[in-house]
Order: sequence, then C-alpha cells, then structure tokens
Amino acid sequence: MERFERAIHDEVIAEGGTELARRMGANRTRLLDCANPNREAHRMNIEMFFQVLRHLPTDGCRRILAVLVEEFGYQLVEKEQPQGLTINDALLRLHADLGDVARLAVDAQADGRVCSAEKAQLLREADEVVESLNVFRESVRKA
Repeated sequence: MERFERAIHDEVIAEGGTELARRMGANRTRLLDCANPNREAHRMNIEMFFQVLRHLPTDGCRRILAVLVEEFGYQLVEKEQPQGLTINDALLRLHADLGDVARLAVDAQADGRVCSAEKAQLLREADEVVESLNVFRESVRKA
C-alpha cells in the first residue's frame, strides 16, 4: 500500500499539484493533503482518485495503475488499439464475421441442441465480431 500511495503522491507532485488541481476542479490544498502519504489526513476517496487518473498524462496514470495491480499480484498490460481501415473495408470485415456467426448458430441448432464445443466456437466467433466492430468504430473515427 505504501508504494501505491507514494506513486500517487509522486505523480501529483510531478504534474504540479496546483495545475493538476485546477484541471480537476479541486481544491489545491485538499488534493495535496490527500495525495501526501506523510499527512495524517491523506485518505483519498475513489472520486478524487479517478479524477487524478483522468487528468494525469498517460505515463503517470500507467505508473499508478501498475503499482496498484502489482499489489494484488497482477500485471498491467496495455490494451492493443484496433487498427483503422477504410470504412468500407471495416464494414465488409464486420459483415463477414457476422455471417460466420449466423452460419455457425444455424448449424449448431440444426440438431435441436448446442453442445459445449459448438458454444465455444460460437463464443470465439462472437469475439471476432466484437473486434471487427471495434475496428469499424476506429475506422469511422479516423475517417
């Protein structure tokens, strides 16, 4: 817990407590007191913690979150951003994946029941549809 509290404090100070508090719309003194683990009243509520993360640069946010998850035996892994295509290419990919799911769903139900192997395959294909939808969303943003 000490490393986590220290990471928050270091990042708040590195960002310039006054400037960070202004961007957060928070009281500077309260922010610095809550972030300082050497202060008796340094307890930061979840709302302020969220605001700190929201207003820190990506590297600072990443450092705090990495220390937090390490406390519980996990590792922070950055989510891979979908690569944007042209809107038409992304739409075609999305429809192809949707067609695969529809075909598999119909085939799986042909005998009146869906076995565990068919469920697993349907879930994998559904994940591909979600990924295709994310690529489509990113393509629209970049268009």
